[in-house]
Amino acid sequence: MQLFVNDLTVMDFSYLCPKRGMVGESWIVDVILDGDLNEESMVLDFSKVKKQLKYLIDQYVDHKLLIPVEHPYSQLMHDQKNERVSVDFMRPNGGSIHLDCPSEAYAFVYAKHVTMSSVSQYLKQVIATHLPENVVGLELTLRCEVIDTPYYHYTHGLKKHDGNCQRIAHGHRSKITIIENQHESHEWQQYWADRWCDIYIGSTEDVVSQDQFHCATEAVDFSEHYLFAYASSQGWFELAIPKAEAELVDTDTTVECLAQFVANEQKRLVPESDFKVLAFEGVGKGAIANA
Repeated sequence: MQLFVNDLTVMDFSYLCPKRGMVGESWIVDVILDGDLNEESMVLDFSKVKKQLKYLIDQYVDHKLLIPVEHPYSQLMHDQKNERVSVDFMRPNGGSIHLDCPSEAYAFVYAKHVTMSSVSQYLKQVIATHLPENVVGLELTLRCEVIDTPYYHYTHGLKKHDGNCQRIAHGHRSKITIIENQHESHEWQQYWADRWCDIYIGSTEDVVSQDQFHCATEAVDFSEHYLFAYASSQGWFELAIPKAEAELVDTDTTVECLAQFVANEQKRLVPESDFKVLAFEGVGKGAIANA
């Protein structure tokens, strides 16, 4: 007997890619459980599927940075005593990415690349140990939201957040709707999709100098990197990322602030027009701003 749950949850996370750099993603999770009926004549109660499996997915992937451990660019150093991990992702031609964060900020995928297949396998191994004995099979389907208008992938960190959004490198795959003078503008939506293609959006107040940056690598010239660091309730976070793959804003990087940033930037670019911006954060949620 099989039990299925579609749209179990949405995983918002980022991952390291040798070609694209740091990529924000939002993947929808569908699940099928295969097993015998239990004493309640069920494979597993739907409420338990939704609660337990969603909890595990949130705990092991959601709002984390996924590291392809077996890729040659990945260099990891674990500080077991302080429960921290340093990651040097040594992309060539000035494209390296460096982090020093609490260990819970990462998910370590033992594969050369982070893909739906490798992440599905990672999750299946995690979830299998938490299933009741009557459940003998587990199938996970990861998929993207179907978006027929322009969208972008972005990564950020929200140091003031009480929960896991404070992690310095988590992200989203997000659509954007821009209304110019009461008409939707595909041109401006495409502009932002291009401008924020695989972007890290950082706050200017989190930029630090190299002498304040602890995870510096001697072999790396950081002159073309932005260096970010901040303290939050989960600990101290540091990130170095190429300037060409980042954009600075003078506010926090909540979706509310980003929506207003886009609206204000639109007004600056076209002063004679009025704008309404619907900025999404992953699937089915976001903020609206006007300028």
